[in-house]
Amino acid sequence: INGIQLETYFSPDDGTEARIIELIRSAKESIFFLAYSFTSDPIADAMLERAAQRVEVAGVLESSQYRSNVGTELDRFSKAGLDVRLDNNPKNMHHKVIIIDQSIVIAGSYNFSYYAETRNDENTLILHDAEIAHIFEQEFERIFAEALQP
Repeated sequence: INGIQLETYFSPDDGTEARIIELIRSAKESIFFLAYSFTSDPIADAMLERAAQRVEVAGVLESSQYRSNVGTELDRFSKAGLDVRLDNNPKNMHHKVIIIDQSIVIAGSYNFSYYAETRNDENTLILHDAEIAHIFEQEFERIFAEALQP
C-alpha cells in the first residue's frame, strides 16, 4: 500500500506464529517488543536464539499479566540477561508489538501466546517500513523508559 509492503495474518488459520518466528530469526541488529501477554515458548525461543547471536533483544510486559499468567516468558528472558521490564502504567499496557531491525513492525490483536495461535480469532499486520518502525520504536522507548525492572 503506497509503496509499503504489508502482510496480513488471521489466526488460528494462517500460521501467524511461524511467520513471526521467521522474521525474528532474520533479525540482524535488534528486536524490541511490547506485550500484554507473552507465554509463547516458540517465539521466546527464537528471540533467545537471536540474543545469543548478539542481536539486541529488549521488551516490556504488562505487569498484571506477568503476575496472573502461568508460563510467562519474562523470567526466562531475565535469566538469559535480556533487558526486559514490567510496565509501570497504572492502566493496562495492551500493546502487542515487535519491532525488528528498525524496519519491520509486527502488530495487531495477536498476543504472543498459545491461545492466540490456536484458539482465538486474532489479526496480525506486518509492515515493512523504516518510517513506521521509527514511530513504533518511539512508543517502545517511552514505555521502556517508564518501566520497572522485575
